[in-house]
Amino acid sequence: MSLANPELEQLRTGGAEALGELFSLYYDRLDRMVDFRLDGRLRGRVDSSDVLQEAYLVISRRQEDYIARPDVSLYVWMRQITLQTLIDVQRRHFGQKRDPNQEVALSPGPRDQTSMSIAGAICAQWSSPSRAAIREEEVQQLHQALASMDEIDREVLALRHFEQLTNTEVAEALGLSVTAASNRYVRAMTRLSELMQRLAGAS
Repeated sequence: MSLANPELEQLRTGGAEALGELFSLYYDRLDRMVDFRLDGRLRGRVDSSDVLQEAYLVISRRQEDYIARPDVSLYVWMRQITLQTLIDVQRRHFGQKRDPNQEVALSPGPRDQTSMSIAGAICAQWSSPSRAAIREEEVQQLHQALASMDEIDREVLALRHFEQLTNTEVAEALGLSVTAASNRYVRAMTRLSELMQRLAGAS
């Protein structure tokens, strides 16, 4: 992949200072990703700023590796490291060992967690204080419905609609062509609309 772009040149010539500036540029986007992907059971126990600080240390150690082999855009690379850091933080809190066979690469996130993240975000928009008592039931129903979607379609939906990645970034993150990523997003949004209409009719 050809990535002869200003960001890469900035990293090559500016070193650690340039990396810090670029990380700051993407900080809010990465923070949104962490907030969206964080396991609901850890809210109030895990602070996104701590996850981002830990991720930055890893990113700093791997800066030269990225410069030598920039296979994806800088943001997508930073996002993947930050996502892996978040997963590791959650494993530590739940007392789980890191499984080398389940490392984050250019692939979807954990299936159940992606469904729960989407369901939680949607139901938070739906729910009012007077409906707080039934919000958990809504989340579970939507989670189950989302789990029935194609795994890649669900991840495209999460990346585009909730993390607000561009279509090109989604294609990079999932190893898809730009056209395939676009088509899957349209299909996922159509499926989500059908699911929400079905749930609304059942309530």
